[in-house]
Amino acid sequence: MSKAPIKISIIIPVLNEEAILSHINEHLQSIKEQGHEVIIVDGGSTDNTLMMAQEITDRVVISKAGRALQMNNGAAIASGKILLFLHVDTFLPDNTIQIILDNYQKESYRRKNYWGRFDVRLSSSKYVYRLIEGFMNLRSCITSIATGDQAIFIEKNLFNKVGQFPEIVLMEDIAISRQLKKIAKPVCIKQKVVSSSRRWENNGVVATVLLMWKLRLYYFFGVSPKKLNQLYY
Repeated sequence: MSKAPIKISIIIPVLNEEAILSHINEHLQSIKEQGHEVIIVDGGSTDNTLMMAQEITDRVVISKAGRALQMNNGAAIASGKILLFLHVDTFLPDNTIQIILDNYQKESYRRKNYWGRFDVRLSSSKYVYRLIEGFMNLRSCITSIATGDQAIFIEKNLFNKVGQFPEIVLMEDIAISRQLKKIAKPVCIKQKVVSSSRRWENNGVVATVLLMWKLRLYYFFGVSPKKLNQLYY
């Protein structure tokens, strides 16, 4: 008897993102046509985000705001064996599903706990962003810490095993990576997702890089995520 196909659930937390949602339907359509699941979790949007989400997928969750909480609520109803957590301004490569499943088949022979992330490419064409993304990808491979804009994917059983995302206002991706890497190293996929560079462009490259390092350093030394969130926004 052949094994049933492995289903992937893509979970997208949103809050007032109508401008971006208008561009992602076509991007996700082929994934839905393959029988996989797209779950959009709205955190109380006051624009047309919720209405647009309902047009994109029939799996829409209404949640309290907070990215970690929204992703956990999406995961709670997900029917897929593998969960992929996607920022709304991050775009997946065309063959995402096949990449994840091919790596899953390879890894399943060696270990039971499967998780990983993609390399990231920032959307700006300027050369400085190639340096930034290159460092981000290298750092992630060395430290086994994944960030949300790298499209983290986790086997659902493993996600529940580590207690899901800690429901903190910032650094939830770092926190869950720390727990996951105690169990298994991540699969670092070299194909790239494309993530928006709007924060760097709006706030300045140098200022944003310094802020990111400052937040990581403060988090390492135990500063509360609530305080970090105030610095970030």
